[in-house]
Amino acid sequence: MAATTTKKRPAKSQSGPAPKKVKKTDIATGKPDTNTTKKAKRSIPVTLTTSPPNDSENTDDEDDWEDAEDDVDFDGQAVDDDNAMQVDSGEGKTSARESHIAQKVLQQSRKAAKPHSDLISEAKRVWALARSQSISANERKKHITELMNVVRGKVKLIVFKHDASRIIQTLVKYGGKAEREEICEELKGSYADSAKNRYAKFLLLKLIRLLPSHRADILSSFHGHVLSRSRLLLHREASGVLADAFELYANGAQRAELVKEFYGKEVALFSQKQEQDDKGKSPKGLIGVLETMGSDKEKKARVLAAVKENLISIFNNPDKGAVRHAIVHCATWEYLDVLGRTQDSDEDAAKEAEKLRRDLFENCAELLPEMVHTKDGSRVAREFLARGNAKDRKTILKTLKPHIERMCLDDEAQMVLFTAIDVIDDTKLLQKSVASIITTPNTLNTLVKSPQGRRAIIYLLIPRSRRYFTIAQIRALGDTDNARDGVGSTKQGNGESAMTTGDGTSKKSPEVRQEEVRRGASEALLTWVEEHGAELAREAAESLIIADIMLHAEGDKSSASQALLRGLTTPYPASSTSSASSPSSLSTPVHPLDLPHTSRLYKNLLQGGHFNHSLRTVEISPRWDSTTFAVEFVKIVGGDDGAVIKDMCTKGERNGSFVVAQLCEALVREDASSTQEVKDSREKLKRWLSTSETLKAIEEGEKDGAKGTKVLLDGIGKL
Repeated sequence: MAATTTKKRPAKSQSGPAPKKVKKTDIATGKPDTNTTKKAKRSIPVTLTTSPPNDSENTDDEDDWEDAEDDVDFDGQAVDDDNAMQVDSGEGKTSARESHIAQKVLQQSRKAAKPHSDLISEAKRVWALARSQSISANERKKHITELMNVVRGKVKLIVFKHDASRIIQTLVKYGGKAEREEICEELKGSYADSAKNRYAKFLLLKLIRLLPSHRADILSSFHGHVLSRSRLLLHREASGVLADAFELYANGAQRAELVKEFYGKEVALFSQKQEQDDKGKSPKGLIGVLETMGSDKEKKARVLAAVKENLISIFNNPDKGAVRHAIVHCATWEYLDVLGRTQDSDEDAAKEAEKLRRDLFENCAELLPEMVHTKDGSRVAREFLARGNAKDRKTILKTLKPHIERMCLDDEAQMVLFTAIDVIDDTKLLQKSVASIITTPNTLNTLVKSPQGRRAIIYLLIPRSRRYFTIAQIRALGDTDNARDGVGSTKQGNGESAMTTGDGTSKKSPEVRQEEVRRGASEALLTWVEEHGAELAREAAESLIIADIMLHAEGDKSSASQALLRGLTTPYPASSTSSASSPSSLSTPVHPLDLPHTSRLYKNLLQGGHFNHSLRTVEISPRWDSTTFAVEFVKIVGGDDGAVIKDMCTKGERNGSFVVAQLCEALVREDASSTQEVKDSREKLKRWLSTSETLKAIEEGEKDGAKGTKVLLDGIGKL
């Protein structure tokens, strides 16, 4: 008997060049459909090395998906179109053609025996035409209308079937608002069941995304099913649907309603009147719910106990995947926020709040890496770091250590690392668990390519620098400062709050801690600059990091300085007239200083710091000696005859004029050391630049409109 095989699509390498993608169009206008060209995706946990499937869309390729029923019968038995089985009849073998016909007949009979087979067959016929990528908008509209007529009133009958769910998805995808609303109305009352179905869940998410007018109704149908009844949050299929709806499509009020199920049945039963009273107001979450209870401590305790119980039930089932979802992180943060506010009040309440916080920490400490990729999850981990003791912080770092590099590249997860650097007194532990991983050469080469990675690097040297962090990020990082420093608020007799100071969770001053972290990371960073600095200085963003490492790191910088300066000894090309900053010039050889960002790097090093545009002055770094760098500049770049330094002023884009002018300033600065080495460097530079030939070439550049010529001539005059 010949082996049975299933028909497969050819691999991409065997099917020739990939066809050009056809832009999705709106059937009403014929223009690109903005709803389908770009779809939002949930944030990815740092524990995953690859991006998980997006629950918003079917994981199969819809355009390549063929009718499985042509090759598989309803009982799952494969039918081979090319090599039909040959059956030994005793007198001879039945031909392959006859066997194939017999199996087709059997397959059709089985299909006909299934419920709604005629409906599905007719719908598939029209669906094959409607989903084609090679038809016009008008043709598609015609087929969509016909398909809607076929399935009208029968959507619930076929939407849960594996071979028919895609038909309704196509209607939602290419149909207009009327078709989408009609399908949504037919599914009304079955939204929760659709979320739990392996196939219908994709249709439900399409409706949530493409039909904002019904979004509130769909999300409200989940009320009472998130943690009770259907338990959508812990369901294998529905969990992703709920997570997408919460994180990507729900507004603030809708999110608050979904999170409210964590507060327990008591809140769910008696919150309807409060909702009507607060209609139009921004939701306050758990804090707002507790405020409505006034001074009823027992009722508040029952609500907090319900939140804790629901959270722990999720943390005790990590295999369900719910711990990764933003809705869980939101509820966890609301719970910790309430405990934090209580902890800053009277002593007895603070002890009880600390006990509850510790109970929660013990249940979720190992799961924190699964949470740090969302805003609320990151805030949860940061709260545990800020309010925890030394043992708690060590436990957190131990769980985060395998994921440090991925965390550095995530906007929210990296905030956890920054808070760890801000609050942990054991800087040797920080060096071992965080800084040593960030400062490995391979990791640095990866991090320096992205804004998030560059923030992670620079936080080791100058935390919360406005050159790398927005005001909002700095304010968010400051949220944990009060817990670290022991600053809180207490209620006075008149009901007003007063700020108080006490024992913080960290004993070292922020300045001492930053100094120790900087000292521990500097050696590896300077070694990296020595090995890769000259190359990275030619890149726009990377040059900023190189400058700040040189300006703010501690230790011997001579080797790194010399490596950077050796990158400038390259002779100027014979012709370098194209704009160095334009993409077309990348193939043209240019001197490093013809790149604006590179010349700015060396100028900043020669002037001793960055120029502050607000104060209109240079912020001098106390950990950098610009005079020593200027002397090395003359020695290494100038060589014996100063040819390269002269070319900086007379050839190429002449961006070097500003650098050489700053070099002159560095050697004649009042605070510069009057050592013989400085004097010799100044005399050399004056001899090279004061020749009539060099001055004439510089003045000709001024006539041609070259920038920096006047500043350069003034600098030469000061020598």
